[in-house]
Amino acid sequence: MRQAGWAVRVCVLVLLAITPTPAQAPDETAVIKSVDAAVALRADILFGFTDTEHYAVFRGGDETHPVADMIVKDTYTKGVGKNYTILSKRGSSLVQHFGLQPLLDNEKQVNLPGNIEKSWFISSNYEMQLKPGSITQLDGRNCFVIAITAKHKATNTINGTIWVDARDGTLVQIDGIATENASVFSGATHMMRQYFNVNGLSMAKHARAESDSSLIGRTVINIDYSNYHLQIAQPK
Repeated sequence: MRQAGWAVRVCVLVLLAITPTPAQAPDETAVIKSVDAAVALRADILFGFTDTEHYAVFRGGDETHPVADMIVKDTYTKGVGKNYTILSKRGSSLVQHFGLQPLLDNEKQVNLPGNIEKSWFISSNYEMQLKPGSITQLDGRNCFVIAITAKHKATNTINGTIWVDARDGTLVQIDGIATENASVFSGATHMMRQYFNVNGLSMAKHARAESDSSLIGRTVINIDYSNYHLQIAQPK
Protein backbone atom coordinates (compact mmCIF):
# COMPACT_ATOMS: atom_id res chain seq x y z
CA MET A 1 0.00 0.00 0.00
CA ARG A 2 1.31 3.48 -0.89
CA GLN A 3 0.55 4.99 2.50
CA ALA A 4 2.23 2.11 4.32
CA GLY A 5 5.33 2.48 2.17
CA TRP A 6 5.38 6.22 2.88
CA ALA A 7 5.10 5.61 6.61
CA VAL A 8 8.00 3.15 6.56
CA ARG A 9 10.23 5.61 4.70
CA VAL A 10 9.36 8.34 7.21
CA CYS A 11 10.23 6.00 10.10
CA VAL A 12 13.62 5.13 8.56
CA LEU A 13 14.53 8.79 7.98
CA VAL A 14 13.47 9.78 11.49
CA LEU A 15 15.39 6.90 13.08
CA LEU A 16 18.55 7.96 11.30
CA ALA A 17 18.05 11.44 12.68
CA ILE A 18 17.54 10.43 16.32
CA THR A 19 20.31 7.83 16.68
CA PRO A 20 22.76 9.66 18.98
CA THR A 21 26.49 9.13 19.24
CA PRO A 22 27.80 8.38 22.78
CA ALA A 23 28.64 12.06 23.37
CA GLN A 24 25.61 13.48 21.59
CA ALA A 25 22.29 14.32 23.24
CA PRO A 26 19.21 13.16 21.32
CA ASP A 27 17.40 15.77 19.27
CA GLU A 28 13.98 16.46 20.83
CA THR A 29 12.26 17.36 17.57
CA ALA A 30 13.51 14.20 15.88
CA VAL A 31 12.47 12.02 18.82
CA ILE A 32 8.93 13.45 18.78
CA LYS A 33 8.75 12.96 15.01
CA SER A 34 9.73 9.31 15.54
CA VAL A 35 6.83 8.87 17.98
CA ASP A 36 4.39 10.40 15.48
CA ALA A 37 5.78 8.22 12.68
CA ALA A 38 5.50 5.01 14.75
CA VAL A 39 1.85 5.75 15.58
CA ALA A 40 1.11 6.60 11.94
CA LEU A 41 2.67 3.35 10.75
CA ARG A 42 0.70 1.28 13.27
CA ALA A 43 -2.56 2.96 12.29
CA ASP A 44 -1.78 2.49 8.60
CA ILE A 45 -0.95 -1.22 8.56
CA LEU A 46 -3.00 -2.64 11.47
CA PHE A 47 -6.29 -3.74 9.92
CA GLY A 48 -7.57 -5.49 13.03
CA PHE A 49 -6.80 -7.74 15.97
CA THR A 50 -8.29 -9.95 18.63
CA ASP A 51 -6.98 -10.50 22.13
CA THR A 52 -8.06 -11.77 25.55
CA GLU A 53 -8.36 -9.22 28.36
CA HIS A 54 -8.63 -10.01 32.08
CA TYR A 55 -10.14 -7.23 34.22
CA ALA A 56 -9.79 -7.40 38.02
CA VAL A 57 -11.27 -4.84 40.45
CA PHE A 58 -9.85 -4.29 43.93
CA ARG A 59 -11.24 -2.13 46.73
CA GLY A 60 -9.57 -0.48 49.70
CA GLY A 61 -6.05 -1.66 50.48
CA ASP A 62 -6.54 -5.26 49.32
CA GLU A 63 -4.93 -5.93 45.93
CA THR A 64 -4.87 -9.71 46.41
CA HIS A 65 -8.56 -10.59 46.37
CA PRO A 66 -10.61 -8.93 43.61
CA VAL A 67 -14.19 -7.99 44.41
CA ALA A 68 -15.04 -8.69 40.77
CA ASP A 69 -13.30 -9.82 37.65
CA MET A 70 -14.15 -10.41 34.02
CA ILE A 71 -12.47 -12.07 31.04
CA VAL A 72 -13.43 -10.78 27.61
CA LYS A 73 -12.47 -11.30 23.99
CA ASP A 74 -11.69 -7.96 22.33
CA THR A 75 -12.17 -7.66 18.56
CA TYR A 76 -10.93 -4.51 16.84
CA THR A 77 -11.58 -3.74 13.17
CA LYS A 78 -10.06 -0.69 11.50
CA GLY A 79 -12.73 1.75 10.41
CA VAL A 80 -15.35 0.04 12.58
CA GLY A 81 -14.11 -0.03 16.18
CA LYS A 82 -14.17 -2.53 19.04
CA ASN A 83 -16.56 -5.22 20.17
CA TYR A 84 -16.36 -7.28 23.35
CA THR A 85 -17.51 -10.81 24.06
CA ILE A 86 -17.68 -11.67 27.77
CA LEU A 87 -16.10 -15.09 28.31
CA SER A 88 -16.51 -15.26 32.09
CA LYS A 89 -17.27 -13.07 35.10
CA ARG A 90 -17.45 -13.49 38.84
CA GLY A 91 -17.74 -11.48 42.03
CA SER A 92 -19.92 -8.50 42.80
CA SER A 93 -22.67 -8.01 40.22
CA LEU A 94 -22.89 -4.34 41.22
CA VAL A 95 -19.20 -3.78 40.45
CA GLN A 96 -19.55 -5.63 37.16
CA HIS A 97 -22.60 -3.59 36.15
CA PHE A 98 -21.53 -0.14 37.38
CA GLY A 99 -17.75 -0.53 37.09
CA LEU A 100 -16.61 -2.95 34.40
CA GLN A 101 -19.46 -2.69 31.90
CA PRO A 102 -19.18 1.12 31.64
CA LEU A 103 -15.43 0.67 31.15
CA LEU A 104 -16.02 -1.61 28.16
CA ASP A 105 -18.69 0.74 26.80
CA ASN A 106 -16.27 3.66 27.09
CA GLU A 107 -13.59 1.70 25.21
CA LYS A 108 -16.07 1.08 22.41
CA GLN A 109 -16.82 4.80 22.21
CA VAL A 110 -13.15 5.79 22.30
CA ASN A 111 -12.26 3.41 19.45
CA LEU A 112 -14.94 4.57 17.02
CA PRO A 113 -13.66 6.15 13.79
CA GLY A 114 -13.16 9.85 14.40
CA ASN A 115 -12.63 9.28 18.14
CA ILE A 116 -9.69 6.90 18.20
CA GLU A 117 -7.32 9.44 16.63
CA LYS A 118 -7.89 11.78 19.60
CA SER A 119 -6.49 9.16 22.02
CA TRP A 120 -3.19 8.64 20.20
CA PHE A 121 0.01 9.71 21.92
CA ILE A 122 1.14 12.09 19.18
CA SER A 123 2.21 15.72 19.04
CA SER A 124 -1.14 16.91 17.65
CA ASN A 125 -2.85 15.64 20.82
CA TYR A 126 -0.10 16.38 23.35
CA GLU A 127 2.54 18.93 24.16
CA MET A 128 5.72 16.82 24.34
CA GLN A 129 9.04 17.57 25.98
CA LEU A 130 12.02 15.23 26.08
CA LYS A 131 13.15 14.84 29.69
CA PRO A 132 16.79 15.63 30.53
CA GLY A 133 19.28 12.77 30.39
CA SER A 134 20.10 10.22 27.75
CA ILE A 135 18.57 6.79 27.37
CA THR A 136 16.73 4.95 30.18
CA GLN A 137 16.38 1.18 30.49
CA LEU A 138 12.82 -0.11 30.88
CA ASP A 139 11.84 -3.76 30.50
CA GLY A 140 15.20 -4.43 28.89
CA ARG A 141 14.65 -1.76 26.22
CA ASN A 142 16.50 1.51 25.68
CA CYS A 143 13.93 4.28 25.99
CA PHE A 144 13.55 8.01 25.61
CA VAL A 145 11.46 9.59 28.39
CA ILE A 146 8.97 12.28 27.32
CA ALA A 147 6.80 14.52 29.49
CA ILE A 148 3.32 14.98 27.98
CA THR A 149 0.49 17.46 28.57
CA ALA A 150 -2.85 16.82 26.87
CA LYS A 151 -4.22 19.47 24.53
CA HIS A 152 -7.80 18.43 25.28
CA LYS A 153 -9.50 16.91 28.33
CA ALA A 154 -11.00 13.42 28.22
CA THR A 155 -11.17 10.30 30.37
CA ASN A 156 -8.56 8.65 28.11
CA THR A 157 -6.03 11.49 27.89
CA ILE A 158 -3.40 12.02 30.57
CA ASN A 159 -0.88 14.49 31.87
CA GLY A 160 2.28 12.57 32.73
CA THR A 161 5.08 10.63 31.07
CA ILE A 162 5.60 8.23 28.19
CA TRP A 163 8.56 5.97 27.51
CA VAL A 164 9.30 5.17 23.86
CA ASP A 165 11.73 2.71 22.32
CA ALA A 166 14.87 4.59 21.26
CA ARG A 167 15.15 2.43 18.13
CA ASP A 168 11.79 3.09 16.54
CA GLY A 169 9.68 5.46 18.69
CA THR A 170 7.12 2.81 19.66
CA LEU A 171 5.40 3.03 23.05
CA VAL A 172 6.86 1.06 25.96
CA GLN A 173 4.95 2.58 28.89
CA ILE A 174 2.63 5.46 29.80
CA ASP A 175 1.98 6.87 33.27
CA GLY A 176 -0.08 9.84 34.37
CA ILE A 177 -3.29 11.36 35.68
CA ALA A 178 -6.44 11.33 33.54
CA THR A 179 -7.43 14.84 32.49
CA GLU A 180 -11.11 14.13 33.14
CA ASN A 181 -12.77 11.97 35.80
CA ALA A 182 -14.68 8.92 34.61
CA SER A 183 -17.71 9.90 36.71
CA VAL A 184 -18.86 12.45 39.27
CA PHE A 185 -18.41 9.77 41.95
CA SER A 186 -14.72 9.07 41.26
CA GLY A 187 -11.68 11.13 42.08
CA ALA A 188 -8.67 11.73 39.86
CA THR A 189 -7.57 8.53 38.12
CA HIS A 190 -3.92 7.50 37.98
CA MET A 191 -3.37 5.48 34.80
CA MET A 192 -0.46 3.25 33.80
CA ARG A 193 -0.11 1.00 30.76
CA GLN A 194 2.78 -1.19 29.63
CA TYR A 195 3.32 -2.29 26.03
CA PHE A 196 5.23 -5.04 24.30
CA ASN A 197 6.15 -5.86 20.72
CA VAL A 198 3.72 -8.07 18.79
CA ASN A 199 4.67 -8.70 15.17
CA GLY A 200 6.62 -5.46 15.14
CA LEU A 201 3.81 -3.34 16.60
CA SER A 202 3.36 -1.90 20.08
CA MET A 203 0.40 -3.57 21.84
CA ALA A 204 -0.88 -3.27 25.41
CA LYS A 205 0.41 -5.86 27.88
CA HIS A 206 -0.75 -4.64 31.30
CA ALA A 207 -2.73 -1.64 32.55
CA ARG A 208 -3.65 -0.24 35.94
CA ALA A 209 -6.11 2.49 36.90
CA GLU A 210 -6.38 3.76 40.47
CA SER A 211 -8.89 6.27 41.80
CA ASP A 212 -9.97 7.45 45.24
CA SER A 213 -12.98 9.38 46.40
CA SER A 214 -14.63 10.25 49.69
CA LEU A 215 -17.84 8.57 48.49
CA ILE A 216 -16.69 5.13 47.28
CA GLY A 217 -13.10 4.96 48.55
CA ARG A 218 -10.07 3.56 46.77
CA THR A 219 -10.55 1.43 43.66
CA VAL A 220 -7.91 -0.28 41.53
CA ILE A 221 -8.56 -1.94 38.18
CA ASN A 222 -5.87 -4.15 36.67
CA ILE A 223 -6.04 -5.34 33.06
CA ASP A 224 -3.87 -8.05 31.54
CA TYR A 225 -3.79 -8.56 27.76
CA SER A 226 -2.88 -11.85 26.03
CA ASN A 227 -3.50 -14.10 23.01
CA TYR A 228 -3.05 -11.44 20.35
CA HIS A 229 -3.87 -12.22 16.73
CA LEU A 230 -3.10 -9.32 14.40
CA GLN A 231 -4.17 -8.59 10.83
CA ILE A 232 -1.36 -6.56 9.32
CA ALA A 233 -0.95 -5.17 5.80
CA GLN A 234 2.51 -5.70 4.41
CA PRO A 235 4.16 -2.33 3.70
CA LYS A 236 5.43 -1.73 0.15
